[in-house]
Amino acid sequence: MESCGAVEKEVDKVITKFSAMNDHSQRVIGDVIVLIEKLRSSIAEAPADEQLTPGQIDVLHDAMAKTKDKLQRLTAEHRDLHGTVSKVGKAIDRNFVADFTATSRTDVFQAERNVTLLNKIMAQHFYRQGMDDVAHALIKESGLPAEEITPEPYAELHRIWEAIHNHNLGPALEWASRHSTELDARNSSLEFKLHRLAFMQILNGGIHAQTEAITYARTNFSKFVRRYEKEIQILMGTLIYLPIGIQNSPYKYLAAPEMWIEAADVFLKDACTLLGINKDSPLSVIVNAGCTALPALLNLKQVMMSRQVTGIWNGRDELPIEIDLDPENRFHSIFACPILRQQSSEDNPPMKLLCGHVISRDALSKLSNGPILKCPYCPMEQCPQDAKLIYF
Repeated sequence: MESCGAVEKEVDKVITKFSAMNDHSQRVIGDVIVLIEKLRSSIAEAPADEQLTPGQIDVLHDAMAKTKDKLQRLTAEHRDLHGTVSKVGKAIDRNFVADFTATSRTDVFQAERNVTLLNKIMAQHFYRQGMDDVAHALIKESGLPAEEITPEPYAELHRIWEAIHNHNLGPALEWASRHSTELDARNSSLEFKLHRLAFMQILNGGIHAQTEAITYARTNFSKFVRRYEKEIQILMGTLIYLPIGIQNSPYKYLAAPEMWIEAADVFLKDACTLLGINKDSPLSVIVNAGCTALPALLNLKQVMMSRQVTGIWNGRDELPIEIDLDPENRFHSIFACPILRQQSSEDNPPMKLLCGHVISRDALSKLSNGPILKCPYCPMEQCPQDAKLIYF
């Protein structure tokens, strides 16, 4: 955001200067036109065959000199404007680094296993987006075993999600009815919201659809009375406005496009939760997290290069700084050793002592005094070998 703000500041300068130059140019050109018009009128008053008097010649030369001076000033202002515009390009070059490879490790994808994993998550992403033909082509060209990358249930979920956006509730209602028990157990609002949209669709037919709407409500809303009594009462209130149209009533928000978008998002979220899969594909999560981390990594890389300590980044399996990602990008618990204040890793996992306190393996080694370890939080003495590995 700081980079965008710096460039935007230079752009504002250009716009301000251009507007001022435009106003000034209009005034200068207007003055020149008035001067020439007066000169032309003065000359036109004399007979056609009469020569210009010395006074008229002086006025003509003076007018030409003033016009030339004003035009030269406009040219200088225009040239100055070009300098201001060029600063925008320099600001872009200064604040946006095009070479993002400075923050990447190309050796990561030299291993065949990593390339295979990347191709798999790409194929899964294409299935989630409903791009089955692209996924099939990727699987075929990369030689991936197709049985390991099943398009279901991604293809079905995307098809239903797309149908809701197209105001087609049939597939979503059928899916919700099939999983009604599981949805109720999770206190999901999906099924009610789908029936509410279906009810409003019927009301779009006007006063002639009143009987059909009442029948639909009696058939489908009875199971939701306990949880959504007030919402159902509001829906019944819409019937009063059928003669003038729902769009002309206080309930027009129930048929707004936002209601369809909300229902599609609720379906995708609840369906993924029900099936035990993530709402977003692994590829989109990685890309979004990378975009969040990239500005900080670029700044760090520039500092490291200026201080000639680039080697600190090479050969490490973790970033040299902590990146604060949004809560939705945190998928598991993280243990930080209270003694060494370091985050646990495969090489330095958390260890549980007999007294119940947990420290890292490195801290365990540093605190051990031969066969005796005294817990740093309580006076209990114990054997270091009795500590147990904890999996987060």
